[in-house]
Amino acid sequence: MDAAALPPLRDELTLHPGPVGVDGAPTWTLHDPLRNQFFRLSWPAVEILSRWHLGTPDSVAAAASAETTLHVAPEDVVGVAEFLGKSQLLKPVGPTGTKRLLSIAEGSRTSWATWLLHHYLFFRIPLVRPDAVLGDTLPLVAWAGGRGFRLATLTALLVGVLLVGRQWDAFATTLVDHFSLGGMASFGVALAFAKVIHELGHAFTAKSLGCRVPTMGVAFLVMWPVLYTDVNEAWKLTDRRQRVLVGAAGILAELSLAAWATLAWALLPDGMARSMAFTLAATTWVSSLAINLSPFLRFDGYFLVMDWLDMPNLHGRSFALARWWLREVLFGLGEPVPERLPPRRRAALIAFAVGVWIYRLVLFLGIAILVYHFFIKVVGIFLFVVEIGWFVVKPVMMEVKEWHARAGRIVVSRRARVTFGLLSVLLLLAVVPWSGRVSAPALLKAGDHVVFYAPSPARLEEVAVHEGQGVTPGTIVARMANPDLDHRLAQAERRIAVLRYELGAIGFDEGFRGRSQATARELESALAERSAAEREKARLTLETPIGGIVTDLSLDLHSGQWVSAKDPILAVRATGPVIAEAYVGEDDLPRITSGMGALFIPEGSGAAIPARVEAIDRTAARSLADPSLAAPFGGPIPARLDKHALVPDAALYRVRLGMADAAVPVILRGEVHIQGERRSLLGRAFRAVAAVVIREWGT
Repeated sequence: MDAAALPPLRDELTLHPGPVGVDGAPTWTLHDPLRNQFFRLSWPAVEILSRWHLGTPDSVAAAASAETTLHVAPEDVVGVAEFLGKSQLLKPVGPTGTKRLLSIAEGSRTSWATWLLHHYLFFRIPLVRPDAVLGDTLPLVAWAGGRGFRLATLTALLVGVLLVGRQWDAFATTLVDHFSLGGMASFGVALAFAKVIHELGHAFTAKSLGCRVPTMGVAFLVMWPVLYTDVNEAWKLTDRRQRVLVGAAGILAELSLAAWATLAWALLPDGMARSMAFTLAATTWVSSLAINLSPFLRFDGYFLVMDWLDMPNLHGRSFALARWWLREVLFGLGEPVPERLPPRRRAALIAFAVGVWIYRLVLFLGIAILVYHFFIKVVGIFLFVVEIGWFVVKPVMMEVKEWHARAGRIVVSRRARVTFGLLSVLLLLAVVPWSGRVSAPALLKAGDHVVFYAPSPARLEEVAVHEGQGVTPGTIVARMANPDLDHRLAQAERRIAVLRYELGAIGFDEGFRGRSQATARELESALAERSAAEREKARLTLETPIGGIVTDLSLDLHSGQWVSAKDPILAVRATGPVIAEAYVGEDDLPRITSGMGALFIPEGSGAAIPARVEAIDRTAARSLADPSLAAPFGGPIPARLDKHALVPDAALYRVRLGMADAAVPVILRGEVHIQGERRSLLGRAFRAVAAVVIREWGT
């Protein structure tokens, strides 16, 4: 910026009184009507602009210092001029002004790939210019902002919440029933309707306070449509309460809709109207409270916090403070703080910035994964890389670039040496293969053993054995009964008898002869039903397939007691060596081989038992042989019941370990620690990522 002369301001700029700052100083708002942008100006900046016609920084600074209580230096005037130039608020004058505009235009010119990337991540489509229509229809909806409607809505909210609390089971059941394709479609329609009400709330509130609403439309954030309303003119309002009201109007409109929809659901009878009320209530509650109130993205919650704190550009200012704090913590450079604030507010803004970074990291990772799965593999991988590169890698590299610019000062800093020392230790821990232990859930048991469960809920009739008894293959160990099964079997017998009678009477009864084929098919069905019931009843008599000794007989069992299919009744173990069966994850499988030493650690308490790896399955277990290891039975392995088999949720491989002590009690749950191949944490992470990439690329 040439300090000899000040370029003129653009003629169409307007200056409006602004709100009183947090420190009590007056502020002003500069409006650029061509771009509909607003700039908050401090008292010294306005005093400088009011004397801009004097032409030179020295003249402006001298006049401002002489005519006000401020001390303004020529450097301050130059700083304001540079701000105005970067914000494109100056007229281009002479070659310098033309060069500045050309540099701005050149900087905004991008390649087609960059343009496509930016517009893929975010772009807006203005749909309507609603200002005139809003002015004409405002009297028709003025009642929605009145005291009477607010009190009625609050009453509806309290009554609705009270009634829903009394019918909570029905409300929760309805929510579960809506998790279907049709339910998701209804949620989408309700969400669209709620968002229209949300944006109209912003627009009508801003219009009622005298602001112009130039456009309304839809924005796309990573191809996800989001409605928007341009209420930037709310920055003209000097009353902070009015600005907060404009920012909160959308949420208040949605919450009002949610309150009335909740009351409607509680009062309406079952039917289409009640289902629609539920969908609208559930959608608006979640949309308003969980999404719009979040200050971590530029939704309503962010602008509300910004107005509440009276801190325009809250994200940018808090990020600058957090980056300064990070550099001071890591390197102790002693740089001046970007913005002088009270210590407590500064600490709160730094914590807020860190929270935004963590939130955005999780959110953008989730969006990247969704984008990856939404498109075909090649396009999905490319878009995943774009998401991570733009939202995660790029901000990190920009900060690293700032560190590189300060490399000379960082090298001589004592704090930096401590930081690099700790970083070296962490890197050493990540690179050096210091640990080779492979841990896996395991079950200690006899080499051959059987645990007996009821095949389905049944009544225990008799336990035919006792603890410690020797049994041979085929010995009956328990008998159970199921009255419902007996009733089904008796009904099937009666039905079979009737159908056989009808078939036998075909020769002398015309009615039976006419439906003989249907009767024959019904008889086949009844016979199949009886056969299935008989097989199920036969399963209620438990026979041991192996010979051995009865163990773990439950002492709480007695005749006539109902037994769950999840509760073990007894076990039979063969006489022989004790083994342990462990289930090792796919990532750890290459690190172990037969012959490696191990320790079995019993669950709860007990001494570690030496063991040795004897056999390793090379195919993943399709089901768990021992229910006690599955999560539904209190075990550590997440598994689901599928066709009477416990299927693990992850790929697990069974490992058989021989035990040195054959006298150890059997069927003991615990964990094995195998002394596997040593691998570094970084190497394991790299292998895991590479495995995912190879697997996904192949599919």
